[in-house]
Amino acid sequence: HLSPLFFKVGIVCMDTNIVLNRPEPIVAEIEVIPFTKRMDPQSAVEDLVEGHHVLIKDFFSSGLLVLSELRKFVKTNYADESYQGQRENRAVYRELSSRVLLQVRDNRLLVRKAPEIGWLKLLYADVGEFLLPFTQVQGLNSAWQWFQKGISIPVLKAKVFPFYGTYFPTRFEHLEIFDQWLKDYQGSKASAIDVGVGSGVMTYQLLKHGFNKVSATDSNPNAIHGLREALAKKRITSKVELFLGDLFADCNPQTDLIVFNPPWLPLANDNEGIDKAMYYDEDLFPRFFTEALKHLKPEGRLVLLFSNLAQVTHLTKTNPIEEELEKGGRFQKDLLVKSKVKAASHKTRRNQTWREDELVELWVLKPA
Repeated sequence: HLSPLFFKVGIVCMDTNIVLNRPEPIVAEIEVIPFTKRMDPQSAVEDLVEGHHVLIKDFFSSGLLVLSELRKFVKTNYADESYQGQRENRAVYRELSSRVLLQVRDNRLLVRKAPEIGWLKLLYADVGEFLLPFTQVQGLNSAWQWFQKGISIPVLKAKVFPFYGTYFPTRFEHLEIFDQWLKDYQGSKASAIDVGVGSGVMTYQLLKHGFNKVSATDSNPNAIHGLREALAKKRITSKVELFLGDLFADCNPQTDLIVFNPPWLPLANDNEGIDKAMYYDEDLFPRFFTEALKHLKPEGRLVLLFSNLAQVTHLTKTNPIEEELEKGGRFQKDLLVKSKVKAASHKTRRNQTWREDELVELWVLKPA
């Protein structure tokens, strides 16, 4: 997947001169309605619906009370259980919850019993006092836990430690079929390009299966910075060259293999936040295939990991890879592998019955 782009310009990382992304701090004076645990959370929801900002003043848990009441309001008033209905439900919740605020001073949250979040010091060293939406703070807290504890990746038999705002996989079927394909791959392993590297899982897979050099690109500076640090810890920086930019960025060489795990769903008007790692605009695939042809050796292969999710959820009837093969004239299919996905976790709140029909896909293309 492409990494998320929703974060505002943030602090400059001095060792690399990369400007890291972060949730935008609110430093301007705005009118707020204070909320404490002794108050009625339903009244806070009414204030949010009317367009006001609500500032949590006493305990971190008070913000959780307001958000819980807000979820009930949204569920009651936006009850459509279809896939599109759930997207609209999330969009309404996202808009209203963004007005629940917390105050930060000297890199700490000014409420009691709040979690310690290392990102507040790392990403906001240049801001003394500001406000952040409560949901952004929750995201920072979750991301800090992932960064500290790591995410287990079965195909690597190891963990990755994703830097803040960096895409990492939460499902693994597509990575499993890619790993099996790499085991069977008989072509040259001199070099590969990983487009949209994220937290580096596919790059690590390429190295695990004997590729000598990987050029990894990403449009998200946090992904490049985080992977650079991770590679340094593993002492394998010489094997991976990182490029910040869209698609192939400034990656010049032709290569034996190009791998791409693109977004699986077409862009909609309500796409915000980290979900942008999942959604593609109408220009993405035509631009990608045009550039891929320039970077692929005549005997090379192009591997895309995709899904029929957009078709089974009725967001579109077309598959952009099939469209390229039918109309592009640049590539032809060498191999297509499909695999069913596992059932959704019983812990998920969303209706995901469509996963019964979802298939992940590994497409191998060669120049026409």
